[in-house]
Amino acid sequence: MKNILIGIDLGGTNIKVGCFDSNLKLLGKTSIATRLRRADMGPQTVVERLSAEIGRLVGRCGLKTEDIAAAGIGTPGPADYKAGIIINSTNMPAFKNFPIRQLLSDKLNCPVAFDNDANVACLGEFVAGAGKNITDMVFFTLGTGIGGGIISGGKLIRGSSGNAAELGHVIIYPGGRQCNCGQRGCVEAYASANNTAKRAKEAVENGEQSGLKKILEQKGEIRCEDVYEYLKNGDALAKRITDETAEALAILCINMLHTTDPQRIVFAGGMIAAGDILLDRIKYYFNKEIWKLKKETVEICFATLGEDAGIIGAAAMAREKLKAKR
Repeated sequence: MKNILIGIDLGGTNIKVGCFDSNLKLLGKTSIATRLRRADMGPQTVVERLSAEIGRLVGRCGLKTEDIAAAGIGTPGPADYKAGIIINSTNMPAFKNFPIRQLLSDKLNCPVAFDNDANVACLGEFVAGAGKNITDMVFFTLGTGIGGGIISGGKLIRGSSGNAAELGHVIIYPGGRQCNCGQRGCVEAYASANNTAKRAKEAVENGEQSGLKKILEQKGEIRCEDVYEYLKNGDALAKRITDETAEALAILCINMLHTTDPQRIVFAGGMIAAGDILLDRIKYYFNKEIWKLKKETVEICFATLGEDAGIIGAAAMAREKLKAKR
């Protein structure tokens, strides 16, 4: 009987895979490298390796590939989700106009649901993590860039072309810093992990005094982790950079509160490893800048599922696809 769901989180470095039962109970998980060293490892080969790894995972769970009812996959970068095509990806340049949904469906002989990786992680947190037991949620991933997802009335908001909730590209400072997307003043240009580190590096290079100067001299770069580490030691520049990042994220939270009226705003991604030192500052600036017309009850918190959010969300998306076909 086909009663197994497969959740796939496809990243530029690694592919995570989970095997779930129909109630989204995790039966087993694995991961493989997206790219190997050989120059000819194109997207078709990646799909073949992925399907083979899924077969091995299902086997370790005491099942067969014939037991797979549906699969879900989340991928980064712009895509045509209705057609099932990855249009382009910064970290996976070979995946250009690649029909991943159909090829994976052919390999696994089952229907495949396909969506943006941030949407998929958002759905994972909604069904099994920080969004459990609520109906309205906004989700941000803080990493190299800033991704997002919106749950309204229990449903993931996808928009007319499936590319809704590009929340990292909400403009908060018109005419501000240049973003990689081509716009100026995006929240991502200020508050992603990469741009938090970049702003600290620029300040040191411009002569601002900080212990981070030693890090830059020794390593040739400053990482986001370094900023938070020096903040703990009372470094004035690290405090200013962190405050600016937190204020940018708080402004984004306020904009999303007024747009979607969520019960909870959830932050995920590598940057939340900073812990309360970041979260408390976001809450401080949120309360400082929010209107005073009424008291807001929205909860701002961190995600709880860690790296499993993507595979859980992808499996939940696969389950949705099955229900829609019935």
